[in-house]
Amino acid sequence: MVDVLLETAVTNWEPRFTANGVDASDYARITKSLERWDDWCSAWCAGAEEHLTLGEIALSEGRTRSAGEFFARAATYFHFGKFLFVHDLDQAKAAHARAVDALNRALPLFDPPATREEIAFEGSKLVGIFRFPSTDGPHPTVILIPGLDSTKEEFRDVERAFLDRGMATFALDGPGQGEAEWTLPVRPEWDKVGEAVINHLHQMGQVDNDRIGVWGVSLGGFYAARLASSDLPIRGTIALAGPYNLGAAWNDLNPLTRHAFEVRSFSSSPEEAEKRAWEMTLEGHASKITTPLLVIMGKRDRLFPWQDGERLAHEAGGESKLILLEEGNHGCANVIYRHRPLAADWMASRLGGTN
Repeated sequence: MVDVLLETAVTNWEPRFTANGVDASDYARITKSLERWDDWCSAWCAGAEEHLTLGEIALSEGRTRSAGEFFARAATYFHFGKFLFVHDLDQAKAAHARAVDALNRALPLFDPPATREEIAFEGSKLVGIFRFPSTDGPHPTVILIPGLDSTKEEFRDVERAFLDRGMATFALDGPGQGEAEWTLPVRPEWDKVGEAVINHLHQMGQVDNDRIGVWGVSLGGFYAARLASSDLPIRGTIALAGPYNLGAAWNDLNPLTRHAFEVRSFSSSPEEAEKRAWEMTLEGHASKITTPLLVIMGKRDRLFPWQDGERLAHEAGGESKLILLEEGNHGCANVIYRHRPLAADWMASRLGGTN
């Protein structure tokens, strides 16, 4: 009997994984060995352990940069093992802890190096990874926001696109994401989240307080748009593959995504989760976006229709641009060469980076 959940995962996720640090041969090898969705997390954790071992070897030989790359890749594999594995929270939490530990080991070995930043928030904390170019600062800075199932462990290649153009990055785990997903539920209101993060950035000497932008993917694109609609000092916003209204897309979401939202919104039932999904809307907010906005959507997105992006760009109250990619899937992960450099160039032109 075919495991429908496993089939959904293997069929749809390869572009997403390989666009964010998973080796293509590892994806083929690990997924080929699977027969049940229940084995997904353990298989990816085993793959992560292989890269941890390679990192240890590199470190012992003084090859610190390679060690950092191996540890970061291990963190990504641990993350992808647990990212939608919400039916077994014990396994998911264990894999997540390993992802955080592996990334923490990698941070000082990066070039340019990275620091872990913790921000007190509502009795819990938000965690971000801060990196800045090797040139003299302060630097224009881009806040990177994950989606429902992504986290800061997934963003090394995204960071690189902005760093290479003279911008610092702050990859964030917000409510319902990564290190905050166990204590802070998913929410539509991100004004307080953005305020806490920007206040923290304003205390950092390498950040140019007058040149802060936001980039978000999937549900993170929704959060980015909500931040742009607030009174926060944001100079430019990129919304990649975000929904206009999550509730309107609810019935088209795969069961893994719906269950993940139920868990991460702290809902007590699928019905309550759907009700909360309808609260995740840009209606009444899009028109308040008066700073530059770039919206990127794929016409083959199976989660959120490209018309959502069209509506956001049309309703925005300031300069806006919509890019529709004919072949793009969700997140346009299958055509990153068409949007990732372009998005970084667009942000650099708004924040005063280098193209």
